Amino acid sequence: MPSCSLVIRAFNEERHIGRLLEGVRHQTLRDVEVILVDSGSTDATVAIAAQYGATVVHIPPAEFTFGRSLNLGLAAATRPLAAIASAHVYPVYPDWLERLLEPFADPGVALTYGKQRGDENSLFSEHQIFARWFPDRPEPRQGHAFCNNANAAIRRSLWEQHPYDETLTGLEDLAWAKWAQEQGHAIAYVPAAEVVHVHSETPHGVLNRYRREGMAFKQIFPEAHFNLYDFARSTLSSIGFDLLHAARLHRFWRSIASIVWFRFSQFWGTYLGYRHSSLLTPDLRQTFYYHVGWEKSAPAKRDVEPIRYNE
Repeated sequence: MPSCSLVIRAFNEERHIGRLLEGVRHQTLRDVEVILVDSGSTDATVAIAAQYGATVVHIPPAEFTFGRSLNLGLAAATRPLAAIASAHVYPVYPDWLERLLEPFADPGVALTYGKQRGDENSLFSEHQIFARWFPDRPEPRQGHAFCNNANAAIRRSLWEQHPYDETLTGLEDLAWAKWAQEQGHAIAYVPAAEVVHVHSETPHGVLNRYRREGMAFKQIFPEAHFNLYDFARSTLSSIGFDLLHAARLHRFWRSIASIVWFRFSQFWGTYLGYRHSSLLTPDLRQTFYYHVGWEKSAPAKRDVEPIRYNE
């Protein structure tokens, strides 16, 4: 069984970091070097990470970008394979890291990423996005560059050749995966490597997140467009799909307000991030902006006992 480094980016994550690190302790992969990249936390984040034996790397808030923080963490890592996780995720199963690293047995694989799901407090539309972006079907060599560094792993030898872009406002994972595929390397999606991703965002926070990612996507793909027609079409169709699905699950009235404000904030933020009009790769357009299909009411079953966290 291989060893790996685990790079975690964090800022004021005392509510969540302990559960992630406790989940790491329960992994079947025992040899894990944990590196926390902290961007100026003023709470107990660093102290909690130190209690779990993590190596802490500091980045001044004024120098923070997602790419720069990852580059600092990976520079401090010593293992050939490095997993990457957000501080507000936690693994569902004890073989999370084992499954995430399995595809690297193929020397052509440069990057892997795993499934994400929300928790009981996640917004209805956020559940729909997770179900769309992270299906239950594995893709050992997927045909497009989508991935997500909230739950991923990378070959450090390839990162040394091409570090993450530190100028992007987001989607540094997509930019790196695009480069890797252009060099002939493969990306593997591993749904068995499942985490719960906790988001507690306001409408303004959702708008800013998608605005940032829209700006980055336009920089990575200059030919991309997302105009007012795209905004209206995406917003109305996504609200309609979400409301219909919520009604089918008998969750219409308790979800209606969050569905409307979340989808509006998502696509208005995207529009603000673009502000241009041209062509967009169909596969990535479908992945990022259009809702197709329903969230499954029951998650895929595995013959692995999930981790039992102490609440």
